[in-house]
Amino acid sequence: MRTQATVVDPLIDRLRDAVLLRDVTAIAERIKDDLESFIPAEGLRLPQCFRRVRPDSYARRLLYRDSDLGFTAVVMTWGPGQRTALHDHAGIWCVEGVVEGVMEVSRFELLEEPEDGVFRFAEQGRVQAAAGSAGALIPPFEHHVLANPQLDRISLTLHVYGGEMDHCSIFEPAGNGTFRRCSKSLSYDE
Repeated sequence: MRTQATVVDPLIDRLRDAVLLRDVTAIAERIKDDLESFIPAEGLRLPQCFRRVRPDSYARRLLYRDSDLGFTAVVMTWGPGQRTALHDHAGIWCVEGVVEGVMEVSRFELLEEPEDGVFRFAEQGRVQAAAGSAGALIPPFEHHVLANPQLDRISLTLHVYGGEMDHCSIFEPAGNGTFRRCSKSLSYDE
């Protein structure tokens, strides 16, 4: 399904070529390189509907779904100060690129997954990603927090997933540096 096809055709063609590589690491590296070269050079001129902010949370809008190759491209709109909880990607690889603004990305390593449902993580680093930068998450290294650190402007990000990410696990603080896992359903905004 091509959504807003005239705007993103050249990028979609690159994504399809990358996914045909079939090796997850090679796919993620190619898409990361493609986003880092395409976004600054071509610009990702998105229709105004992709810029609409939700007051309560970041917005997720489907840009493209490839039913043949099984990947999706999702644009997320981040209002000033909006952030995710610590979360995973339900075992799905992902490449995330900053289209506009700045994003803060905090990566976490899962240290302990005991039988009682209490998880321990260690923060592995935090970066400020500017427009044109991209990063990849390949399970099991998929735990992170995303935030728009700007207090006066929106940020836009493009997420390319190796499937339909319709749920994830979020990890809520449970005290003493531990977290409890909760399931979260994900959907698309209008």
